[in-house]
Formats: sequence, structure tokens, C-alpha cells
Amino acid sequence: MSNPEIKTEKRAATSSPATSCILALGEHPITRGMLDDDAILVLRKLHDAGFSAYLVGGGVRDLYLGKIPKDFDISTNAHPGQIRKIFRNSVTIGRRFRLVQVFFRHGKTIEVSTLRSLSEYDLDGPETVLAPNNTFGSLEEDAQRRDLTINSLFYEIENNTILDYVGGIADLNNSVVRIIGDPDKRITRDPVRMLRAIRHAARINFTIEEQSWQAICRHHHELTLCPPSRLRDELFKDLHSGSLLKWFHLASDSGLFVSILAPYKDILDSDPSCKEQLINLFTVVDRVSTKMTEEQIGQRLPNEFLLALVLLPWANIKFNFIKEELKGSAAYQFSKQLRASLDLEIGTQLNLPRATRQEIISLISSLPIFLQHQEKGSWPHWLTRKSYFKNSLLFYHFYLESIGGLPVPDSLLDIVPLPIPVPKPRSSSNGKRSSRPGITGPAFSSDAPGGIFGFKKNFPAKGKINKS
Repeated sequence: MSNPEIKTEKRAATSSPATSCILALGEHPITRGMLDDDAILVLRKLHDAGFSAYLVGGGVRDLYLGKIPKDFDISTNAHPGQIRKIFRNSVTIGRRFRLVQVFFRHGKTIEVSTLRSLSEYDLDGPETVLAPNNTFGSLEEDAQRRDLTINSLFYEIENNTILDYVGGIADLNNSVVRIIGDPDKRITRDPVRMLRAIRHAARINFTIEEQSWQAICRHHHELTLCPPSRLRDELFKDLHSGSLLKWFHLASDSGLFVSILAPYKDILDSDPSCKEQLINLFTVVDRVSTKMTEEQIGQRLPNEFLLALVLLPWANIKFNFIKEELKGSAAYQFSKQLRASLDLEIGTQLNLPRATRQEIISLISSLPIFLQHQEKGSWPHWLTRKSYFKNSLLFYHFYLESIGGLPVPDSLLDIVPLPIPVPKPRSSSNGKRSSRPGITGPAFSSDAPGGIFGFKKNFPAKGKINKS
């Protein structure tokens, strides 16, 4: 497969400081008819209760660009307890900054947050001491604490106006992704902002503003300061984005790719075939993901399936196994070596569950078996009876298309493997059962590792991250 021509503009010229503006009806493309009915219901009920409420974030961005939002988030001056009284079908979540999830039919959830003056990652002070749960603020303060200008717009349904305090409208019109405030400081306080910047640039084909881009390149190594589970979840969002190839170009050029996927640190640039294999695989993933979304075929590809595809070039370069005829003890030894390397180089870094690691090993190690039998016209009976057959067959076809073979058959997309099951948490030792099925205690009451700010706890005073 030849490398596709991809335009990957990364930088846009730095502009003058942003000014606040209000876009009235007729000055922007958003109408009430474009909003989700349940989102309108939440906005109306908050307004009827005497509070102000606004559609905010990515939903406003997508509507402005003529896209259908995946979800609708709402901000209000009502406090979490007041929101809960209005919506009985809700639950409060969050450790430092609490927000309310309002539930609707068919699994739909709308998140309602109180306007805040600071992000939980921008609070100054010693990280070992819990500050008050919420620092409530004004509209402008709430806009300033967000990550990107294009995600900091407020839509007011009563007057059909858009409120912009950070220059987000100008950046939308100019197709620019910009980190709000001093990008070096904002990234140092929360390195995940780098991933969000390149994610949105890739998804909507925007360029990254010059100062933001340079800051990302300077601080890419600080991703390792974030909790492994948080990095893992952010990576999975990118693997499912439908713009994985564009994301890869931005991530590799900035250094973020090898920061989040350590196995590629020594081979991405040193082995020319590595980048070519990744580009070809990501092209297939984007094509299939887009097709499944547009035609509503099957289910979303599982996280472990996509991560196995991402790690396939690394495994092939490290072990040179794809063309080997692995049988019996040789196959077992390869699986054992692959497991050891996976555990050492990425399993802990991304806090991958044991079942996820096993599925990745199964998919990668079974590929040579399928390649050995592809010329025979049919799969041997013993292979079709294996529990891993369907998943591995789909994985084989992804690989085949990436090296110039036939496209992944649509018939296989109807039987996309389900994600591996995640064990449910054990019930409490006192034997009591929750009176609200499916609702666990608030997140802030857990003893989950990772530090109160979402970072590791080995921080020096005043929240400054050691770059060494």
C-alpha cells in the first residue's frame, strides 16, 4: 500500500490577544432546532428554577461547524446540590470538582457542571492537601479555565446568542486550535492538554497555533507524569477518532507518540519501515471506522483490538515473526517473549488490565498462523474451533489490507468482536446493597491511586513538575 498524501499543517501564525464578543441571532449558524431535545429540557428546567444555563464546549463547536455533536454538556450557576434537586434522575460525580450526570432513556447522559473559576489542574498550592471541592466562578472565569479556545463557547437558548470570552469564534473561522492562556504554564499544570490539542486538530482538520505547537514540542515528555490509566483512556479516544492517521502525523512530529507509546521510542525514526507500517495500518483503521459509523455497521472496534494493531509493527520489528512458521513450542516461546516485552514496555505504563494484555498477545501471535494457511482456500477445522478465531480473522484482514491486499470484508464488520468483559467491583464487606442499582459511591470518596490532581504524588512544592 502506497503512503497516502496527507496535508498535516501543524502551525498557524500567532494572532493578537483575543477580545470578548457576543453573537446575536442571525450572526451565527446555530438554531434551537439543531439542539438535542433532552439538552433543551435540561436547559429549560434550570431556567424555570431561576438559574442561568448554557450549552458549552464541544457541542457548541460542532454545531457552529455544521456537525452533529456526540454529546451535549451544560454549565450553570446552580450548585451541584441544587442541580440534584431539580433532576431526580441524576447522580453527582467527581473528586475535586463535582458535576451532575442527568440520565435519559437509551443510555443517554447529559453532564451539568457549575461554572468554575479554575480547572482542577490549575489550582496552586501543595498537591498533598485537598482544597475545597468547588471553586465557583463567572462565565468568563469558566471560559478561561478550559483547555482550548474553540471549546470555550457558551450558547444561550433564551436569546439564541453565543458568548465568546477567549476568541474561540475567530479561531473557528480561521480553523485554528489554540491553548488558552500561557501554553507552557497550562501544559505544565496538565500535560494531557497536549493530547487534546492534537486530537481536535486532527479530527476537524485545523492547524495548531504557533505558540501552542512549540509548547507541545517542548513538553511532550511530561506526559509520563500523568497517571497511566488517564493516558490509556486518552489514547483510546484517539484510536476511535476516525482521524487516526492525521493524529499520528501530529503526534509523531511533536514527540507525543513515543511519549505515550514507549515501545516505539528507539525504532520510530531509526527504522523506515516502522512509520510506513503504522501509516498503512492507520489508513485501514480510519477507512473501516468511518464506514462503520456512516453505515451503522456492527459495533465499535474494541480498544484492545485497535491497540494490538498499533503495536503490531513494533512486535514485527522486534521479533521478526510474521513470516515465521510458528508451531508447537516455537509458538509458545514467541507468545511468552511477547508477553514479557509487552508487560515491560507498555503494560505498566498504560495500566493495561491483564485481560487486555492477553487479548493483544492472542491477536498478534495468531497472525502468522493465518498467513500460513491463506493460500489453501479454507481454514483448517481445528483453527475455526479456536475461541480466538473470529477476532484473529478480522485482525488478519486488517493486516492484509494494510500491505496491499483486499479490503476488510463488510461481512466481518457485522460480527465485530465485543470488548473483553471487565470484572465488576466486589461488593462492600458489610454486605449492604445499594438502594440505587448501578450507582456506586461518589468518585471523590474512593481511594483510587494517582494523586488528588490526577497526577502522581511525588511533586515538589507549589505544583511545579520536574522536567528532568
